[in-house]
Amino acid sequence: MRRDRAVDALRAYAVGGVVLGHWLVTGLVLVPDGSLRQASPLAAMPDLAPVTWVLQTLGLFFFTAGYASARSAARHPGGTASWLARRLRRLVLPTVALLGTGAAVLLAATVAGTPDGTLAVALTLAVSPLWFLLPIAALVASTGPLRTAVRRFGPWRCVAPAVATVAAADLVARLLPPAGALLPVSLLAAWAVPYLLGLAHADGRLAGRRPAAMLAVGGAVALAALLAVGYPASAVGVPGAGISNLHPPSLFAVALAATQVGLGLVARPALLRLADRPLAARAVTAVNRQAMRIYLWHQPVLVGITVLAARAGEPFPGLHTAPDGPGWLLARACWLPLLALVLALLVRRGSRDPADHAARRAPVYDVRRSSPADYRR
Repeated sequence: MRRDRAVDALRAYAVGGVVLGHWLVTGLVLVPDGSLRQASPLAAMPDLAPVTWVLQTLGLFFFTAGYASARSAARHPGGTASWLARRLRRLVLPTVALLGTGAAVLLAATVAGTPDGTLAVALTLAVSPLWFLLPIAALVASTGPLRTAVRRFGPWRCVAPAVATVAAADLVARLLPPAGALLPVSLLAAWAVPYLLGLAHADGRLAGRRPAAMLAVGGAVALAALLAVGYPASAVGVPGAGISNLHPPSLFAVALAATQVGLGLVARPALLRLADRPLAARAVTAVNRQAMRIYLWHQPVLVGITVLAARAGEPFPGLHTAPDGPGWLLARACWLPLLALVLALLVRRGSRDPADHAARRAPVYDVRRSSPADYRR
C-alpha cells in the first residue's frame, strides 16, 4: 500500500491553518491590574471574516482523519479492537502529557502570584483544543460501520442524514436559543460529513475531477445561500456575536468543509507536484508525524509566551495590545516566527517519548506514484 502524498499535504495545510488561525484571532490584552483578557481582531475588523474561510480548516482535518483511519484499518494485521486501541492511544497519550504539564505550570503560576484573570484566560485557551477529542474519538471508533455504510450506500446517501441533523440543530438553536444540550449532536454530525468523505476517498469513490468539482461548487453555493439567509460571515466565533458557526458547528461549517475538501481534491495534481520538491516533502512529513502534538500545544505556546512577556510590566505591541486595527495584525505577524520556533522545540522534545518511537517503527509505505485509483477495491 502506498501513502497518498496529496492527502498528506492537505493534512499539513489543515494543521497549519488551525495553528495560524488561532494565533491570528486570539488577542490577549494586558489590563491595568496586570491581568490578561481575551479579545478578537474579528470584532474590531469584521471585514477579515473571509480570511477565516481559508484558515478554519477543521473540515480538512476530519477528512484526512477519515482517510487515514480507513487506510490504517485496512493494513492493520490484528483485529478491530487492537487497531482501535492503537489509534486511540495516539490521541490519548499526547493529551495526558499536555494535561500533566499544564497542571504543573498552573500550580507554579499560582504560587508565583499570577493574577486570577490571567490564570482563567490561560486555562481556557490551553484546554480549548481538547473539544476535538470527543468527535474524533467517536468517529474513529465508528470507522468500521461507517466504512461499511459508505461502501453499501455510497458517500452521498451517508452524508445526507448528518447534514439534515445539523440543519435541524441550527433551526432549533435559533428558535430555542437555550437549547445547549444539542451541542454534542451537531458536534458529531457536522464533523461526520468530512470524515465520511475521507472514508469514501480512501476507497477511490471520489476519484476524478467531477466529484471534486461537485463538492467544491456545491459547497460554495451553499455558503453563499447561508450567508444570504443570515448566517455569520466568520467561520469562527466572534466575542459578543449572538451566533457562532463553530461552537457548535453550523451548516456553514459543513458547507465550508465540503468546499475545502472539493478544492483540495481538485488541486490534487498540484499537490503531488509540490510533494516532489524535497523541502516541501520534508515539511509535510514532519507536520504529519507530529500533527496531534502541534494541534494540542499551539495554544499553550501562545499563552505561555504572552504571560511570561507580561511580567515585564509593559505591553508589547501585537502581544498585549488591543487587536483594534491593521497595525495589531502587523505586530502580531512579527511574533509568529518566535511562536513557531518555540512550538517546534516543544514538539520535537515531546516526540522522544515511547509512543512516538513506536510510531516511528511503523512500516513506511512507498510514496511514489500514488493516486486514488490505487485505493479502489
